[in-house]
Amino acid sequence: MSNLKFIQVGDSFNAIGLNVVWVIIGLITIYAGIKNLLDKENPSRVGTAVFWCSFGIVCGFGTWLPAKVSGALVLIMCLPPIFKKVKIGKVDNPTKEHTEQQFKKIGMKIFIPAFSVAVCSLFFALFSNMSSMVAITLGVVVAMILLIAYDSKQNKPVVFLKDSERFLGITGPLSMLPQLLGCLGGVFTAAGVGDVVAQLVEKIVPKGNVNIGIIVYAIGMVLFTMIMGNAFAAITVMTVGIGAPFVLAYGANPVVIGMLALTCGYCGTLLTPMAANFNILPVAILNMKDRWGVIKKQVLVAIIMLVFQICYMIVLK
Repeated sequence: MSNLKFIQVGDSFNAIGLNVVWVIIGLITIYAGIKNLLDKENPSRVGTAVFWCSFGIVCGFGTWLPAKVSGALVLIMCLPPIFKKVKIGKVDNPTKEHTEQQFKKIGMKIFIPAFSVAVCSLFFALFSNMSSMVAITLGVVVAMILLIAYDSKQNKPVVFLKDSERFLGITGPLSMLPQLLGCLGGVFTAAGVGDVVAQLVEKIVPKGNVNIGIIVYAIGMVLFTMIMGNAFAAITVMTVGIGAPFVLAYGANPVVIGMLALTCGYCGTLLTPMAANFNILPVAILNMKDRWGVIKKQVLVAIIMLVFQICYMIVLK
């Protein structure tokens, strides 16, 4: 597979590229804070500004800030959501007439820019050693160029900035969950949660019974992903606690087990509100009446996938 990666970039390119991406994200987020501070229609404009600005500073400039300063900003960032002081201000949503007019003009071509993001991500993942986040950003740039080509008069750079702020407002404090939950996985590992899990599991799983170990490992991945909202955070703890001592130690294929354990974790992603960008954000964007509507529709799919992947691991172990 490595032979396919004919596009090679230096480590410095990825490092600088990631910093540039995070600075852009930070500046957009700070813009959201300043906009809400100046928005007299926002009932909690100070709290909203404090949240978005502190979030933006950590995202954009956390690489260069002292750890204690970043930690203090995270604490400050968490206060407005706790006291429910993060609100949506004035939103300039497109009218129904404008939307219909644009659809008649563009039609199904509107999906091409979104598709280009996926194509760029997949292309650079398969054929280069470029950072995935940089690759996705390049896909977004391509999508912006296509949208400008569709209608250069209306799709100006300021439109993208305003729409980015609008979607940040819709997401609200949930937008900080991926970062916080990712940190939680590291905290759990450093605190020895995996070892504690291993001590509990060894009382249930007979030593040497790899099949039962796989079942417990897979279900544990689902449950910890539901708690942490992130399969990447859960797999570290579960592999240390269950995967390594009860499955891999008895000769199971680490590539197969590791890959499928992660996809078992994704079944947990389908079942938890902690995976806000998957299960809560669509509810907000689509104005769904049932807050749990997305999760309810995914329960059966998650169960079927989990059963299949457990059987798959047992067969290919």
